[in-house]
Amino acid sequence: MPPPRRNSDVRITSSTVKIPPLSDHNLPPPPPPFLAHNLLSQLARAKSSFDNILDSLISRSLARSLRSPLLCSASLSLTGSQPRRQSILCSASLALSQPADSGPPEASVVTQQKSGGHSVSRGDEERVLISEVLVKNKDGEELERKDLEAEAMAALKACRPNSALTVQEVQEDVHRIIDSGYFSSCMPVAVDTRDGIRLVFQVEPNQEFQGVVCEGASVLPTKFLEDAFRYEYGKVVNVRRLDDAITAVNGWYMERGLFGLVSGVEILSGGIIRVQVAEAEVNDISIRFLDRRTGEPTKGKTKPETILRQLTTKKGQVYSMIQGKRDVDTVLTMGIMEDVSIIPQPAGDTGKVDLIMNVVERPSGGFSAGGGISSGITSGPLSGLIGSFAYSHRNVFGRNQKLNISLERGQIDSIYRVNYTDPWIEGDDKRTSRTIMVQNSRTPGNLVHGNQPGDSSLTIGRVTAGIEFSRPLRPKWSGTTGVIFQHAGVRDEKANPIIKDRYSSPLTASGKPHDDTLLAKLETVYTGSGDHGSSMFVFNMEQGLPLWPEWLFFNRVTARARKGVEIGPALFLLSVSGGHVVGKFSPHEAFAIGGTNSVRGYEEGAVGSGRSYVVGSGELSFPLLGPVEGVIFSDYGTDLGSGPTVPGDPAGARLKPGSGYGYGFGVRVDSPLGPLRLEYAFNDRRAKRFHFGVGHRN
Repeated sequence: MPPPRRNSDVRITSSTVKIPPLSDHNLPPPPPPFLAHNLLSQLARAKSSFDNILDSLISRSLARSLRSPLLCSASLSLTGSQPRRQSILCSASLALSQPADSGPPEASVVTQQKSGGHSVSRGDEERVLISEVLVKNKDGEELERKDLEAEAMAALKACRPNSALTVQEVQEDVHRIIDSGYFSSCMPVAVDTRDGIRLVFQVEPNQEFQGVVCEGASVLPTKFLEDAFRYEYGKVVNVRRLDDAITAVNGWYMERGLFGLVSGVEILSGGIIRVQVAEAEVNDISIRFLDRRTGEPTKGKTKPETILRQLTTKKGQVYSMIQGKRDVDTVLTMGIMEDVSIIPQPAGDTGKVDLIMNVVERPSGGFSAGGGISSGITSGPLSGLIGSFAYSHRNVFGRNQKLNISLERGQIDSIYRVNYTDPWIEGDDKRTSRTIMVQNSRTPGNLVHGNQPGDSSLTIGRVTAGIEFSRPLRPKWSGTTGVIFQHAGVRDEKANPIIKDRYSSPLTASGKPHDDTLLAKLETVYTGSGDHGSSMFVFNMEQGLPLWPEWLFFNRVTARARKGVEIGPALFLLSVSGGHVVGKFSPHEAFAIGGTNSVRGYEEGAVGSGRSYVVGSGELSFPLLGPVEGVIFSDYGTDLGSGPTVPGDPAGARLKPGSGYGYGFGVRVDSPLGPLRLEYAFNDRRAKRFHFGVGHRN
């Protein structure tokens, strides 16, 4: 007769313990508190809390249990709490009870209390011999899917047939079954049989995945969400693979810099997974001016609406850090701010975000003076030196409007200029700018009517006034249109008006001391990335409007293109330009070929002067030392045989070849004024020449 079983009087009850959501002080600091960790980290925190509480319950229950305490259970559920702050809840149930008249416990348990949790130390735990281990459903019946039964059995490490187990070992295997991801609950049950104690793990498999619904997402594409869960359709929901899909959704928000992530997941009846997304919409945008010395808030001179209309971020949009970075750059390019930053703040408990843009204003205007070198004048010991004086105000009326008054004066040439620019006309939603310009200039006339020994010095005087409108057309494309009036004439070295040069070539188209022209201008520009080595294309057309009988009637078209190719650390730059004029135009307006910004190795305008022209250039630049670059170049230019068609044929009278090429080498040094270029060139006529320039070639 077998001995009586020592655990035959154990009965099962259950109680539920829930891990509450994290309190506010445990949440990460800004970015806003509704940005929680991903599902896996939430499960890890919940599991840690679950282990601590479960150990505490086991310790207290063991003190009252019999010698074979094998009953414990655990279940995992994915639920949501509040719409704004979702937490993954872990629930566990554990019960060990005995009749009131049972004897004292035989297990030795020591429990210590510590701040922030429990520490459990057990003595020699009783082991119970298990004869059989099975996996069944929650009703104690066979699982319909044998693959899930195999998954549960494969998760077991300690619980094997004919093994002696403790409560702790059973509890660890319960966790392993739950951690496999296929089951929502697991209850270990000890059954006393004639062959010994049978340990049955009663599990509840997750449902088969039949679809997904998403709540709270306004920018997340439906197709992306469907693709993230596509490979789970028809399969039993696995929490681990579900976490991969949620990670992909969170990654979509992160890649785009959007304030949003999955805040809760719930498995509904019928195998539908409900995904709740928290997206931080922009509630309000405010401008805060800071003192440039103390950093304290102050009163600004710029009107807030002038700054706000520059922003692409608007109220009601999901906030994007990438878009915010572009807005900061846009405000900085206005030229009136020294520093700009955006700080997102939680908008109360609304789940939205308030944006505070901190700006530090620059001084709005002032006087300046300086000197420079004019590359267009090539004779005389000091002829290239010029002086300048200017007044500028970059924030007129606090609306980012620009006023520039400047004077540049050299030995021969001079420019007086007044420019008033409104970068964005109020009330226009196309970002149209307006520029009003008045200019009086004197420039040397040797580009067309020079380069021959004994040529007298000619000066071309122009009085110009006009208005232009510009706006972006497409990304990287912009357009400009306007109307310009020009009154131009030629004077000799004694400042007397003349109408013919020393070869009796006419200097004006009208035969009078001055030519008057009303030009309608149209220009289109493609700027690429904006760097010197990026692609660029400019198309310009000017049409003379003969609204008065003496006014000139002609059409002038020019185009420039540039393409850069990186070859290791070097940059190869290919550029080409060309133009053509049809109609009656002033001879001094002919296209001049040759010089620093045209065909190097020749003097300015020494190759030709024509109605048409083409100039091509190839440059290979490479770093040398710090800000110094080396360059090898080759240029070619031609007037396409159009020199004789210019009134008076000034190029033929001066024996200009009409075409030519040059090549050479040089160095460039970065400076606050732009690249300083010193180049040494040879031309096809075996002449050698130094060229000096400031800034990149046109």
